[in-house]
Amino acid sequence: MSYFETTPGAHPDYQAEKRQRIASYADDEKFRRLSNEWRTMALDRKYMNNFSWWSRPLIQLPGDLVAMQEIVLGVQPDIIVECGIAHGGAVLMYASLLELLGKGEVVGVDVEIRAHNRQAIESHPMGKRVTLIEGSSTDAATAEKVRTKVEGKKTVLVCLDSNHTHAHVLKELELYAPLVTSGSYCVVFDTFIEDMPDDYVWTDRPWGKGDNPKTAIAEYLKTHPEFEIDKSIEDKIMVTSAPDGFLRRK
Repeated sequence: MSYFETTPGAHPDYQAEKRQRIASYADDEKFRRLSNEWRTMALDRKYMNNFSWWSRPLIQLPGDLVAMQEIVLGVQPDIIVECGIAHGGAVLMYASLLELLGKGEVVGVDVEIRAHNRQAIESHPMGKRVTLIEGSSTDAATAEKVRTKVEGKKTVLVCLDSNHTHAHVLKELELYAPLVTSGSYCVVFDTFIEDMPDDYVWTDRPWGKGDNPKTAIAEYLKTHPEFEIDKSIEDKIMVTSAPDGFLRRK
């Protein structure tokens, strides 16, 4: 049973009802279809750009934010690696959760960290738990800097949310998924690109159907049985940018 199908400390009857409810969503085709349609409309309207964490923009769907806080509090990582920083909302959210746990740090990687974003992150009250590394996440030198930070950590969580092409994400998986410790996760965002309508046009983006994070995951898992897709998280939140993207290391 996945941790995310339960609520620690809750009454057993509540636990059982919750497990049954989440399990029922897996085969609820109407609910899943409507969820996917809603997500498409949300993307067209830039709905996920509406949110922030402690004053910093956080470009995610709310359900994914709830899922990530459950993962962080469930796994209790000593270090979180986030590839793709943007405005810094996600790294600061993770840092805030680690602050509540009283331990841990976040390593944020991005090919370009703009000066105003760096200043805002590093001067933030939770910036004390964040290390920023500027460079392509797929470059060997960048990956080595991350490995140096991760070395010796007991529990490692990885999040991939940068360039969403198949080749880029597959390389990120090859470099960073091995850092994930048993029982923890490599979370790959924006796998929903593969599930968009066939006629959807990605303007000025190099990814699309057949070339995206979900196809990269499928390729990676062919030779990496130590990871499995935790469907219970997706089934729980339904509207997610990461279908098949919650990879748990056995």
